[in-house]
Amino acid sequence: MSDNALSAWIGRTEQIHDQLSLNLVNRIAATLGEQAPQAGEPLPALWQWCFFQPAVEGSGLGDDGHPARGGFLPPADNCNRMWAGGRIEFHTPLKVGAQATRVSTITDVQQKHGKTGALLFVTVQHDYLQDGQLAMREEQDIVYREPTPPKLASGDPLPEGAWQESVTPTPTLLFRYSAVTFNGHRIHYDWPYATDTEGYPGLVVHGPLMATLSLRAFCRANPAARLRRFAYRGVRPLIAPHPFALGGRVVAAGKAELWVGNAEGVAQKGEVTFD
Repeated sequence: MSDNALSAWIGRTEQIHDQLSLNLVNRIAATLGEQAPQAGEPLPALWQWCFFQPAVEGSGLGDDGHPARGGFLPPADNCNRMWAGGRIEFHTPLKVGAQATRVSTITDVQQKHGKTGALLFVTVQHDYLQDGQLAMREEQDIVYREPTPPKLASGDPLPEGAWQESVTPTPTLLFRYSAVTFNGHRIHYDWPYATDTEGYPGLVVHGPLMATLSLRAFCRANPAARLRRFAYRGVRPLIAPHPFALGGRVVAAGKAELWVGNAEGVAQKGEVTFD
C-alpha cells in the first residue's frame, strides 16, 4: 500500500467492554502457576492481555490464525505478524470481577526496509478504563515482515543479574496461554505450521508471555515496588521446549533492567520504573 493509503488508518479506534471474570482469572492463574486473586482484588500485572480480545469467528481468521487483516488493523498481505514490544503506564490497578473497557487507537503506521526486506510498523494505543478512571495506558508495537528465516541468536549474552528464574516452556504452557489470551496465532501451538510455513525450528514462545513472566520475576524480587512504567522489546524468538532464564537488576533509584534469554543470547529486553 502507498504511504497515503496507510496513513488513512491512523486514528482508527476500537472499543471493547469486558468483565474481569473470576472464571478466566482462575484459568490464567492455573496456566502461570499462580494463586488466583479474589473478586475486588487487583488484577496482576499484564494479565489484562487475557481480556478485551475480539470474539472473531473462525471464518474471520487468516491463514496464520490471527483475525483477517483489513479490519481494525491495516492489511499486510503475505507478511508474518509479530508483537515486537510495547510500553505500559500503570495508574491504578484493574479490579477482578468488575467491568472494564479498552479503547484502542492506531497512532502510527510506517513502512520501512530492513535487512530482511520490507517491514510495516503499526503502533496501537490501548487505554484501559474502569469506574471512569484510566487504569493503564499501553502502546503496542506490531511488525509485519516479509517471510524470511527467523533470527534465532542475538549474539548478546545474558548479563549478570541480581535475581534470576528459569522457565521450561512446554507445549502445554504455550497452548494454554494461547487459550486464555484467545490468541489464534498458529506458531504457538501448530508445529507443522510453525516449522513448514513460518520457518521456525519449533513452537514459538509468546512475546507477551515472556514479558509477563519477566515482570513477575521483578515483582517477586522486589515485593515492595509499586509499578509505574514497563517497556519491553523483542530481540529474537524463543523456541519450546528449551528452557530460558528471566533476570534483572536495579540500576538506579526506581529503575530496573530486565532480560529474557538463554545460551543463544538475549531474546527480550525490558525496563521498569517503580516507586
